[in-house]
Amino acid sequence: MFRELDPGRVIETIERLRDRIRERFPAAHLGQVADELVALSRAHAARSAAIGRPDIALRALSVGLIVVGVAGIALAAWLLHVESDPKWTVKDMIQTAESGLSALFFLGAGAVFTMTIELRNKRSRCLKALHELRAMAHIVDMHQLTKDPDRLMNPGTDTPNSPQRSLTRFELSRYLDYCSEMLSLMGKVAALYGQNFPDSEARQGVDEIEDLTTSLARKIWQKIMILGESEREREPTGAEPAPPPLEAH
Repeated sequence: MFRELDPGRVIETIERLRDRIRERFPAAHLGQVADELVALSRAHAARSAAIGRPDIALRALSVGLIVVGVAGIALAAWLLHVESDPKWTVKDMIQTAESGLSALFFLGAGAVFTMTIELRNKRSRCLKALHELRAMAHIVDMHQLTKDPDRLMNPGTDTPNSPQRSLTRFELSRYLDYCSEMLSLMGKVAALYGQNFPDSEARQGVDEIEDLTTSLARKIWQKIMILGESEREREPTGAEPAPPPLEAH
């Protein structure tokens, strides 16, 4: 029950995050990014499921080539049955065997190539989808670049090209937290491909996305920790400490 990701639950979590962003920051562009993430997660859930399903046409073609190859071997063995035609010479037998083996080789190569077409096609679709998630992760990172807690704690004179900083301490903390959640959920969407498509290159791509989102989220959490430390420094320290609790006798 809890051994694999449920795409529906992942999409539901992203939708709830989108609604929270819209409620807290109705005019922020981060809400538009969240809308795009919802649409992208739905598309990726369907795409990862499709990649996980077998390609019946290509597999039927591969099986057909294998059957033709086996039939060719049987035909060559029947033709090589010397007793059926005593006029055959050793030269005839060698030529027939060579032609049969050549046909078998090409049919086998065709079957293998057909089988690899499905793998390469799925791998290409998976890596393309992961590239979309990688690009969106960088977009989220761009939205939080100007959210600098140091400027909130140490306000100074802005230049004409300085970004607008209208968020309060609490709003800035929530904004950064939403960015971190979006990055984490992108990693979960990427994990759907590794779950449905057990390919080494695809899983490596999934790991790269998770490493990227984790690294970007770590930078955001450093900002959140700075905000938390500054909030604790602003708390009054003149109050007397509470007496220690009495020990029970």
